Amino acid sequence: MNRRYVLAAVALGGAAALFVALLVVPVLFGASQFMFGGGGAGSGGCVDTSKAGAQPGEAADARSIPANYLALYKKAGEDYGIPWNVLAGIGKVETSHGTSKLPGVSSGENYAGAGGPMQFLEATFRAFAVDGNNDKKKDRYNPEDAIPSAARYLKHNGAPQRMRTALFMYNHSWDYVNLVLSWAKRYAAGEFNVVQSNGVECSDDQLPSNVGGVVQRIISFAMAQRGKPYVFGANGPDAWDCSSLVQAAYRTVGLGIPRTTFEQWPFGKRIPKGQEQAGDLVFFNSGPGTRADSPGHVGMVIADNKMIVARCSRCRPAITVTPYKRSDWIGVTRPLANPALKNRLAQLTAQQPAG
Repeated sequence: MNRRYVLAAVALGGAAALFVALLVVPVLFGASQFMFGGGGAGSGGCVDTSKAGAQPGEAADARSIPANYLALYKKAGEDYGIPWNVLAGIGKVETSHGTSKLPGVSSGENYAGAGGPMQFLEATFRAFAVDGNNDKKKDRYNPEDAIPSAARYLKHNGAPQRMRTALFMYNHSWDYVNLVLSWAKRYAAGEFNVVQSNGVECSDDQLPSNVGGVVQRIISFAMAQRGKPYVFGANGPDAWDCSSLVQAAYRTVGLGIPRTTFEQWPFGKRIPKGQEQAGDLVFFNSGPGTRADSPGHVGMVIADNKMIVARCSRCRPAITVTPYKRSDWIGVTRPLANPALKNRLAQLTAQQPAG
């Protein structure tokens, strides 16, 4: 994708302005609500992402898209859960659906090294390329490969739940993002709403029906920290690391657990994988000084394969809900089964007024 200064009245200009290419590793820019999300749950509520990947109907403007491209946009949209009209918006802005005669569209490269109908750098295309037509080739000049590759790259960067973020990573210009979305809205029948989650998604707020009151309060605190930054060694309230978030969540109900991941691992009762419950801790073979028998990263189970976790300083959002069934998952512990916590919980329950 070649980065250019976008003119309001022109989707494809003559010579594009300076290009900032597709990046496989995201570059950290200044603070932006669209790149990094907002604050925690208390700072704006949750975002409904349930319809983020919905495929809209066609508006009259979609008839201007070449039929083969329209079919490819729709197929890639379905395959990757990206609204097809957003892919069409990219295709329009980049090369007018492959019809542009500028260098680097049907062959060669433009001055920035981008090529193909979706304007990929060769290195980035190699990283995200899809063999869309199953011919055992991945060709950035072939729309059958380039369009699903673009969908895959958007997905990698957070689409459809964080669509503006993903488009910004596709081409580091908010003017570009706005122009792509303006075309996307023209192509869609009816109202098309772009979803941009701030890391607090409404679907994550639904806990299993059997979660007790104490665990609900523990999880509620942790969930309220979503969207805040990860800072190693931080103890809140404005930033946390993985273990301090867990410790603070338990502390809100009067239960004390150790501060560090290395101390938390032997503290709770070991639970077999597959028997974990909300409020249990899941540990990972990642982080400094970690090894298989001494995990360095921790999250808290909220539902099957869903944990609330302070991930890392460069993760966006840093504190969020994410799957825990991954290759570096070591095991599960249940702090509430620790004898000291069981006794303390009994004391706290006895101190509560009746009725």
